Amino acid sequence: MHIGIRLHDTSGQTLEEHLQSARAQGFTCVHLALQKTIPGFSMDDAPALLTDKLAGEVKELLSRYGLSCAVLGCYLNLATPDLDAYRHTVDIYNAHLAFAAKIGATCVGTETGAPNTGYKTEPACWTDEALELFIERVRPVVAYAERVGVPLAIEPVCRHIVSTPERAQRVLEAIPSEQLRIILDTVNLLTPENYPQVEEIIAESIRRFGDKILVLHMKDILPHPGLTDLMPVSRACGTGILDYTSLMRFAAKKDLPMTLEDTVPDNAEAARLFLEKTAAALK
Repeated sequence: MHIGIRLHDTSGQTLEEHLQSARAQGFTCVHLALQKTIPGFSMDDAPALLTDKLAGEVKELLSRYGLSCAVLGCYLNLATPDLDAYRHTVDIYNAHLAFAAKIGATCVGTETGAPNTGYKTEPACWTDEALELFIERVRPVVAYAERVGVPLAIEPVCRHIVSTPERAQRVLEAIPSEQLRIILDTVNLLTPENYPQVEEIIAESIRRFGDKILVLHMKDILPHPGLTDLMPVSRACGTGILDYTSLMRFAAKKDLPMTLEDTVPDNAEAARLFLEKTAAALK
């Protein structure tokens, strides 16, 4: 069982302090967002900052604390209508992919954006035109992923262009590459309307692209009447209403790493123990 954590949700001011905290709380892998864990790191300057020297330092720190990098985060908007911004964004993704190869990361993770400059949810996100735009925009990034041998893993989110399991499958069919994979975050596919059907959504995701899932993101929800979005009520595993049985069975079958989200230092270890207890009960 490979349970990790989003590193910027741990205690610390420096990368080493965050890694030290993750290890102390019993995690074995991390989701690493460089801008949120390295003081002064700017995503905009990533192509210049992601040097061999930094890669060596990060790799050594991961090894020192016995942690692997399940996801190197690069969550930018590939669907922006600003073409200059898009070209620079591709450079940033490519720099992350090359860096991921140097530090031994499992993948570079991303969400799928919105067809506007503000990365804002709008009805246009869910059109066929937006999906076709994302497919064309992500193609060169996947091509670079193939060059360096590190997968780009897209994360479907109900508020973004790839908003459903069906739309994720369409992307995978349009770009049939071993270096294009999926991060499955079940909560990110849920809305105030569909969350009672969470088991069907998990089953549909596994049916449509189970062989492409590389990492699971794990969090919970505690909805209440009148919600228009579940994002404000997402929380640490074990503190909401979700049943993790089917997800944990799938993770065990595929030997998938999973990283916690929406924890704080005070409840992260309890969330890990909750998942471990759930997994143990399935044996």
